[in-house]
Amino acid sequence: MQKLRVSAHKEAAIPMGEFDNAEYIGINEAPSPRANNARKVSVLPLIFLIFYEVSGGPFGVEDTVKAAGPLLSLLGFLVFPLIWSVPEALITAEMGTMFPENGGYVVWVSSALGPYWGFQQGWMKWLSGVIDNALYPVLFLDYVKSAIPALGGGLPRVLAVLVLTMVLTYMNYRGLTIVGWMAVSLGILSIIPFVVMGLISIPKLRPSRWLVVDVQNVDWNLYLNTLFWNLNYWDSISTLAGEVQNPKKTLPKALFYAVILVVLSYFFPLLIGTGAIPLQRDLWTDGYFSDIAKILGGIWLRVWIQGAAAVSNMGMFVAEMSSDSFQLLGMADRGMLPEFFAKRSRYGTPLFGILFSASGVILLSWMSFQEIVAAENFLYCFGMILEFIAFVLLKIKFPHASRPFKIPGGTVGAILLCIPPTILICVVLALSSIKVLVVSLFAIAIGLVMQPCLKLIEKKRWLKFSVSSDLPDNITTDGPLLH
Repeated sequence: MQKLRVSAHKEAAIPMGEFDNAEYIGINEAPSPRANNARKVSVLPLIFLIFYEVSGGPFGVEDTVKAAGPLLSLLGFLVFPLIWSVPEALITAEMGTMFPENGGYVVWVSSALGPYWGFQQGWMKWLSGVIDNALYPVLFLDYVKSAIPALGGGLPRVLAVLVLTMVLTYMNYRGLTIVGWMAVSLGILSIIPFVVMGLISIPKLRPSRWLVVDVQNVDWNLYLNTLFWNLNYWDSISTLAGEVQNPKKTLPKALFYAVILVVLSYFFPLLIGTGAIPLQRDLWTDGYFSDIAKILGGIWLRVWIQGAAAVSNMGMFVAEMSSDSFQLLGMADRGMLPEFFAKRSRYGTPLFGILFSASGVILLSWMSFQEIVAAENFLYCFGMILEFIAFVLLKIKFPHASRPFKIPGGTVGAILLCIPPTILICVVLALSSIKVLVVSLFAIAIGLVMQPCLKLIEKKRWLKFSVSSDLPDNITTDGPLLH
């Protein structure tokens, strides 16, 4: 397949899609890379994969009430999605349909800023994802140790973390459709007990409790970080775009419904918890929803909520690992990583991507997480800044490129859309401690050095690198590619 590049002069003179007798291949018309026999992911599983990439349910939102009280907590989960979640989901929908291939945001940044910065984006996002995923086996055991005290520590806990990680990793290995429908099942199991708790709470609701606010006693650091932690990672699903059934329609639709599902899964449990029982802010910490369940319904409802929390952690693990492993496959398809990362199992899953991601999870499972998680937030913020820059630059450079889903407003609209989340990122970064800053910058420095080292390895032919011939014809920093 021969590809011709348009010069800057020609690009200005000829509308994209016309080049003498050459035929422009719209990005949405290109086949998904690395065609395989695995079944593609449809809308419903994709909605729940996004749900688990971002949320997994209301577990972990309790600290917003502790930090700021009921009113600001409820307002936060209504206003914050408009500032952060909706812009990120819209950008993911446009860019994910523009580049319907595995690798997602890595490909966006590479097309706008070049492969060097694309690699940095991939390194920061993969590392933050693996750090995030290392939490879930441990959190799962924290929820079930009340029923099985032996899992609270020592050798039984170590073995349980290993076994749980291997079982969930195997689910990823067996195929993305299995992971998708597993996410649907786990999502329903996570949501149902809160529906039951809501019905039980109706006679006890006191709307005046929702209006309680004490601006003088707000922990803004805890409040903003908890909101940010629970409402990000919308872009992670883009790394699976090559595995989605008809991505130009399915991806935007799934993101739309997932935003609604995530906001409701946070807002209504908070309405129940803050409205049905007297406020004791100090008690609102991780796991408090299970205590509320006991007060409202008894031991049986508490056990059900604890089970839902454990199940939610399993769902978040498999969704995150899918995103991380397919990102590595997409980077290998682009020649950024050695070719063996593009190898698929007989189920169509990225074999070495899964193994590397699982190894990172096991390695990090034994570490102290409090400041490492903050470092993950730091890495994620840097990655998002690169995404926003790439989004705006592609609007400027290629305004007429094929965009199956297009955010209205052109370049000005793109800039305005990115301003509120960028301000929020700056606030989150400013609240980081010196130790987190040092750890994060060290991790970024590793990526800055790793990319030239991989180029040297490629030049010396110590490992094989290749660009997949099945990739769609995408635009690059040199101009649009024509077929």
